[in-house]
Amino acid sequence: MQSTSEQFAAIREEFGPDSLARVEEMMAPGGLPRHPLQAGAKWILPGISQRPWHDPRSDPAIASLVDALEGAHSSIKAEHESAWQTKREMFSAYEHYLTHQDNWQSLYLYRDGDLIQDAAGTAPTAFDIIKDVAVGDELICPLLESHFSTLLPGSRIAPHCDLWNFSINLHFAVDIPADCDITVAGEMRAWEEGRCLLFDYSFEHHAENRSARPRTCLLIDLWHPKATVPERQALTVLVTEVRKLLTDM
Repeated sequence: MQSTSEQFAAIREEFGPDSLARVEEMMAPGGLPRHPLQAGAKWILPGISQRPWHDPRSDPAIASLVDALEGAHSSIKAEHESAWQTKREMFSAYEHYLTHQDNWQSLYLYRDGDLIQDAAGTAPTAFDIIKDVAVGDELICPLLESHFSTLLPGSRIAPHCDLWNFSINLHFAVDIPADCDITVAGEMRAWEEGRCLLFDYSFEHHAENRSARPRTCLLIDLWHPKATVPERQALTVLVTEVRKLLTDM
């Protein structure tokens, strides 16, 4: 198997000697200057937007995914409700790198670089959109995942930063009771059922469900549109190798 440096060299040979300059700068000892509310993130890729909230339709490729999800809201919601009522064993407590929360339940459609085939019959509409658009158009970040995120009544996700800024998080609001909101970099927004929010989760963020019933969004981890193809390849190599080393320790 090729080493990380050998794989980086192959990427440079294909795309040019400067194609990984920003990745190398990101990896430099001491890190890079960043917004104070990104202090908890491990890696900040330079040269891409440093803003917490994004317009879900500002990038044409992501806009296609947003349109597909929003156009299928009623089917996605009905299929999730049926699964929640009749196939609860498909859901599991969400395992974030910082925490384990039983009051934050997930049904995965994509994980560990591949689609979860068991979900195809449980949530077929959402599964097909993830497969055909998010995966098919190479929008999804293979280092991360897509899942239905159900926050139980009275629950809270504590403030935290995710690990990097080269992917961004799309929230499709599937079933949203009143008194639910998300705050990113100090700006609170409420989900609008059937619509999408998009944000950079390297900025500190938290979410709350103060209602008496569950809140569900479909979450999709997407490549930041300003991360280039060679950078995406190199970042996948880098993070995969780091995870392997941590597992072997």
